[in-house]
Amino acid sequence: MHETTRLAGLLQERINDTLGRHREALAPLGPDAGAVLDEATQFLQGGKRFRAQFAVLGYRAIRQLDVSGDVDAEFGAVLDAACSLELFHAAALIHDDIIDRSDTRRGRPATHRSFAAMHRDSGLRGDADHFGTASALLVGDLLQSWADELMQAACAAVDRERGDRARVHFNRMRSEVAVGQYLDVLEEQQPRFAPHNEQLERSTRVLVYKSAKYSVEAPLLVGAALAGATLEQEAPLAAFGLPVGVAFQLRDDLLGVFGDEQVTGKPAGDDLIEGKRTVLVTLTRETLPHTQQNIFDELLGTDLDVEDVRMLQRTIRESGAVEEVEGMITRNVDRAVGALQGSPVRPDAAHLLAQLAERAAQRTA
Repeated sequence: MHETTRLAGLLQERINDTLGRHREALAPLGPDAGAVLDEATQFLQGGKRFRAQFAVLGYRAIRQLDVSGDVDAEFGAVLDAACSLELFHAAALIHDDIIDRSDTRRGRPATHRSFAAMHRDSGLRGDADHFGTASALLVGDLLQSWADELMQAACAAVDRERGDRARVHFNRMRSEVAVGQYLDVLEEQQPRFAPHNEQLERSTRVLVYKSAKYSVEAPLLVGAALAGATLEQEAPLAAFGLPVGVAFQLRDDLLGVFGDEQVTGKPAGDDLIEGKRTVLVTLTRETLPHTQQNIFDELLGTDLDVEDVRMLQRTIRESGAVEEVEGMITRNVDRAVGALQGSPVRPDAAHLLAQLAERAAQRTA
């Protein structure tokens, strides 16, 4: 716990330093630029830092790293990579909230809503919602740019072979997330659900490429590459990372339907209102009689009131889909832990990875 607390502090300090440097560099743009920088700073305070932690453990799986010790050049490179992943994640969330037309994030207005409110409060001309969307897009783009700079610094701090390998994983992650996000948007616009097996495959593909791989597998491989991992060492980390990422997203899907708004910072049933065709939803539909399935489909993705949300939540619970997804989460975590047994990674890191996997899969926010 002491190591985790220290790492969280070091990560936040590194992020704050990065934001501070950029604020100073952008000072010539004048005070009007302050709103963009303030929003970026606010968005990057706190958080679970799972991606950063997996990146650090990916490094530690290959090479010793004393998290409780001084921050030397090697440790600094790992921190830069970990913070890069957090900035990329923040950008992805900001863009995701625009796509999903979400009102809140982490208990506060989503970035595009915050800028829209600023527009109205300041008496600016034009459309406040358009201003909010445009401003949030630019904040997300800015964070992606800064994430790239941090990753470049991390890769430049180690030898070229290690840096190039880490960059390959980072670049692939960015491409997969963008296309995975598109597949999610496309899926929501389909006029009807596909037959069950096809729909389950489509929902799973979105889950894997929009979230699962970039939440765990990619951070692990970036960290491992910076440590000089061989392909034989990367293989068990990938075999661990993907099922943990799947479990992580399956938990997220449950929280998107049943989560406590005071804990998650998002309204209960938000995924139902947005019409997310998740694995949870797909499994639910398979159990419903034809008439009830039609009603479920017609309600999903509409402007649901509180009673509608409760009815859909009840339908999902009674279908047995929640228990099925919980079982999938458990099996994926077990599969992940098994992938590290007898593998050529450091035993102490394997132990810490198993603990972090359990935390990620069983979280409440």
